[in-house]
Amino acid sequence: MEPVALRVVGPEPIAGQIAVRVVAPDAIGASGLSLLLRSHPRIVDADRPDVVVFSATRVDADTIRRLRDLGRSDVPIVLLADTVSEASLLALIECGVVGIVDRGTASGVELTDAVLAAAARESVLPKELMGKLIGLVRTMQRETLAPLGLNAVGLTEREVEVLRLLADGAETAEIARQLTYSESTIKHVLHTLSTRFKFRNRVHAVAFALRAGVL
Repeated sequence: MEPVALRVVGPEPIAGQIAVRVVAPDAIGASGLSLLLRSHPRIVDADRPDVVVFSATRVDADTIRRLRDLGRSDVPIVLLADTVSEASLLALIECGVVGIVDRGTASGVELTDAVLAAAARESVLPKELMGKLIGLVRTMQRETLAPLGLNAVGLTEREVEVLRLLADGAETAEIARQLTYSESTIKHVLHTLSTRFKFRNRVHAVAFALRAGVL
């Protein structure tokens, strides 16, 4: 069954408001999610969304395909799913998913917080999934990329160092301390990387670093 996209066409959101499009397996589920989200004063339905909330009972090849289609618009996606496997994490990130919320246990507050974070181009992943992502990155580098001698292309040594620490979960201040640079220098490096490679967020940057073979 095709997911139902709920869209209410109305006035454009005013400054500070976040336009959300809900995509769910059925109309009742889409309506319920939309009603829940609109209970937050900053979240509204609009013709052109700032964030897409995609609800799925499971993440399979069809889900990935639909998310990839949605991700082409460069609108950040919050995925509401029952389970997310370790194997699907990188594919989800590459599709534009910046937040993952447990469909079975999450509260309305957790979902709206994820939407607000996505609108600010920040990522929200459960701790266990972030741990799985980092573990996956390290395993693939050790077992797949390193034996092939793969390395980064077009990255400076400093950019590689920053990406490695980013993958370890270090914040800007910690990266600056470990590399003995100023925070403004690290922010400039991250901004340059994000502009050059069109990173959506820190998680996307880590996924890129994995593909480049620098972790």
